[in-house]
Amino acid sequence: MKKTIILLAILGIIVAAVIVAGPFFVLNEGEQAVVVRFGKIVKTHTEAGLKFRTPFVDIVNKYPKKLMSWDGEKQRIPTKENQFIWVDATARWRIADLTKFYESVTTIDSAYGRMDDVIDSAVRTVISSNYLREAVRDSDEILKTKIVETFQTGDVMGPSSLEELTVSQAQYEKIEKGRRVLSNEMIAIVSSIVPEFGIEIIDIIPRQIKYSDELTDSVYQRMIKERNQIAQAFRSYGEGKKAEWLGKLENERRSVLSSAYAKSETLKGTADAEATKIYAEAYGKDASFFEFWKAMESYKATIPGLKKTLSTDMDYFKYLYSPTGR
Repeated sequence: MKKTIILLAILGIIVAAVIVAGPFFVLNEGEQAVVVRFGKIVKTHTEAGLKFRTPFVDIVNKYPKKLMSWDGEKQRIPTKENQFIWVDATARWRIADLTKFYESVTTIDSAYGRMDDVIDSAVRTVISSNYLREAVRDSDEILKTKIVETFQTGDVMGPSSLEELTVSQAQYEKIEKGRRVLSNEMIAIVSSIVPEFGIEIIDIIPRQIKYSDELTDSVYQRMIKERNQIAQAFRSYGEGKKAEWLGKLENERRSVLSSAYAKSETLKGTADAEATKIYAEAYGKDASFFEFWKAMESYKATIPGLKKTLSTDMDYFKYLYSPTGR
């Protein structure tokens, strides 16, 4: 009887120990796990739910299933033209192969340590093998200015001529790759190494690029030079347009004056013809009166301008003494 009680007690203790040790474990959403027995992987779990393990023997290692971020330290890197810049890069990654990840790095902290070496090296390699302009810009579009001029007449001038002039005047450095291509080159380098750790790199982005102190002034001077070149292109374009519109204005002025002169000459001719007709009709009715009237009109126009008259004994003054001209 005592032996039975002892056996039941021992069995109860064993059962309690097993329950305490927990033969089951819960895997939450966004988690994955590796079950290890005596240092050897016996099972991997990638789906959430209630999972079984052998108590006292199996060790469960849980890892994030979601995307994780990597933030590197700022690096002072020389570009291809040997100009130093500070580069602060960031990346997104995830555990792609759980078995390889456990066997190669085991912990998340170790994974970050490996990625520090690999990604920092890739960033340095790509930046140092390309020109500064490739790292700080993605395209040339920011340096191209497009303007559409709308005039009161409703005509719209296309920007092509101005853009071509601006591009030809501004001798800025052409972008051949840009930051996006450089990021892809970094990913290509890293992706050839990290799969052996069970890691997949989603993207690598230079989060911040800062000029070193000795480079800042030269960069500002180059930016000022580029802006001045573009401003000069605008001024040249404006001067050309000004000359064009002044020429049109002068042509229109001459055209208006010519038309007005022709019209005034026509009106004067018509008026002279009408006056001649009236004079002729008046002369036909009373020739002596017409002659007298013309003489009076002539006196009125000429005598006020004469300072002295030496003699009036001439036919011109015949109506001064007699209305009949005798």
